[in-house]
Amino acid sequence: MNTYRTRLVVQDPKQIVLSDVPFPTGQEVEITLRSVEQSTVERKNELRALLKKTQSLPQVQTLTEEDILAEIEAYRKGQ
Repeated sequence: MNTYRTRLVVQDPKQIVLSDVPFPTGQEVEITLRSVEQSTVERKNELRALLKKTQSLPQVQTLTEEDILAEIEAYRKGQ
């Protein structure tokens, strides 16, 4: 049994196209699809970029420690 592994990004969830596979015409093959989890490094980088973008927003620049503490306290009280 020959195994061929490749990765692709789904462009259209109704159709996935595999091309240049190493099997001859008429060869019966079994297809198994499995999603790939992002690596921890990729997730950390995405989070870092999101936090950097969020921290650069103008409305965030005016927040004080007191504002943040008041928001936390209100959240804890269910307000």
